[in-house]
Amino acid sequence: MPSIPVRIVKPSPPGTEAYEAKRATVLQELSDSIPETLWLSEDAVKNAGKDVTKVPSTCGLLTSRELEITETHDATSLAQAIANKTYSAVEVAIAFSKRAVIAHQLTCCLTEWFMDDAVARAKELDDYLLKTGVTVGPLHGVPVSIKVHAPMKGHYSSTGFINTIKKNDEDCQIVKILRDAGAVFYCKTNQPQAIMHLETTSFYGRTLNPYNYNLSAGGSSGGEAALIALRGSLLGLGTDIGGSIRGPAAFCGIYGFKPTTTYVPSYGYLESDIPCMLNIPGAAGPMAVSLRDMDLFMSIVIRSQPWLLDPNMIPIPWTGLNTPTSPQPLKIGFMMTDGAIQPQPPVTRALNWARETLLAAGVKVVDFQPHKTAEAIANIRKIYWCNGIAGVKQCLQETGEPEHPLTEWICADAVPEGEHTIDTMYAHRRQRDAFWGEFAKYWSSQDADVVIVPAFVGPACEHDTAWDWNYTALWNYLDCPGAVFPTPIRTEGKEGTPEYNRTEPLSEECIRVRQLWEKGDFDGAPINLQIVARRYHDNQLFQALQAIKPILGLS
Repeated sequence: MPSIPVRIVKPSPPGTEAYEAKRATVLQELSDSIPETLWLSEDAVKNAGKDVTKVPSTCGLLTSRELEITETHDATSLAQAIANKTYSAVEVAIAFSKRAVIAHQLTCCLTEWFMDDAVARAKELDDYLLKTGVTVGPLHGVPVSIKVHAPMKGHYSSTGFINTIKKNDEDCQIVKILRDAGAVFYCKTNQPQAIMHLETTSFYGRTLNPYNYNLSAGGSSGGEAALIALRGSLLGLGTDIGGSIRGPAAFCGIYGFKPTTTYVPSYGYLESDIPCMLNIPGAAGPMAVSLRDMDLFMSIVIRSQPWLLDPNMIPIPWTGLNTPTSPQPLKIGFMMTDGAIQPQPPVTRALNWARETLLAAGVKVVDFQPHKTAEAIANIRKIYWCNGIAGVKQCLQETGEPEHPLTEWICADAVPEGEHTIDTMYAHRRQRDAFWGEFAKYWSSQDADVVIVPAFVGPACEHDTAWDWNYTALWNYLDCPGAVFPTPIRTEGKEGTPEYNRTEPLSEECIRVRQLWEKGDFDGAPINLQIVARRYHDNQLFQALQAIKPILGLS
């Protein structure tokens, strides 16, 4: 049978004959779910250009009204437009379903697509609004995309290996909260093998960066990031244990927020156990086209009182962008380097832009010096695979699935450690807690309320080179909330290379990052920055974002 054309720049490594047959079946099922009327031609996919962000609006598959629906709103204003009957939920579901298919053909961002389900749900919502005159909730009719590993009733999830694909009977807690708020689900999005790469490469394929196909869309929530960047979604669910929301959001120039763990429910969002979460818990959070959409997501989730079903959660009310300002002036620290890897030139340019813009507006800006980042990263890499890598090898061997290069890389530090004992697990926990206390004291000495830092060592990285997660994973180790936001900075050729090369490298990793800059093609890639607050200061983080929003021109 013919298959929908999907752009491939760097193929996935081949597996055994049995694996390839199973993979072909999985891909064909996705292809068969999409009507050929929504397929681009093979030539259109192949020759779409390096930057595909304009293709959805020019390819001819979307009507002028569908372009209006998908291009002129964020989730907040779209919800308002549906509530006041400017648009029906049905036409909105169709518009975003169609645009998601276009995005998939250009970037390989989807794992499942189910427009019929979305339209049926949207019709129910339209009928309810017509009958009662009110909406079912604040997301009434808003299409929301979901990362593939989060269980959704009647749809597939996996933990990044082909042998873990499963059709779920129930929604996980956070998906149910969004559904009850009126969200319309229409697709699930790609993630990496083992869900542990900062690039999305899996048996579904490699997700490409919409701004430059030579670059990664990030991981592990890379499918979400690429889809939202192409406005095939306005609001999506990602997860983050080392940068998996913030990295891809930064690579693709959108908004993303990793809350403090146990603040947003993670109950049931993974089908299998991940022992590393005993010491480095993952966090679920929003990926969006606007700051206020992230705030909307958080207010919906926290207003549902999720701690009543998940007693591991901390019941902190959400005030977000409406958090009362402190009588003391906001003090923003700038960490220009983590002390281990110097950022590539466009990131430094973005930091300088933000710093100078805030200073010119009278914001109190202070230097925030790095503190033992290399030590934290070495510790977290060992904890990620505290049960050893036997489970990874078993998943690969069961089906003949090939090990992707970044899977091998992220497991490398775990091999000498082997499977941890109770004693070694506890030793890592004591080490982590000691680092928390030390860093908290250090933060106080820096006299900053929040800190602006890079989101990554550079713009989006080239394929299979997502090795250095320092700027996000540090905050996972510390369990600090962090959000990434777009800047007007775009990478311009080999900007700043002479000055960059004249500085002394900080480490072997720093040398490697410099070499990647010298040989890579990053032209046109967006640059995001990250803002971080202390643990459980999530509301204060959004208070700071609200304060700098008009100054930095955030949407």
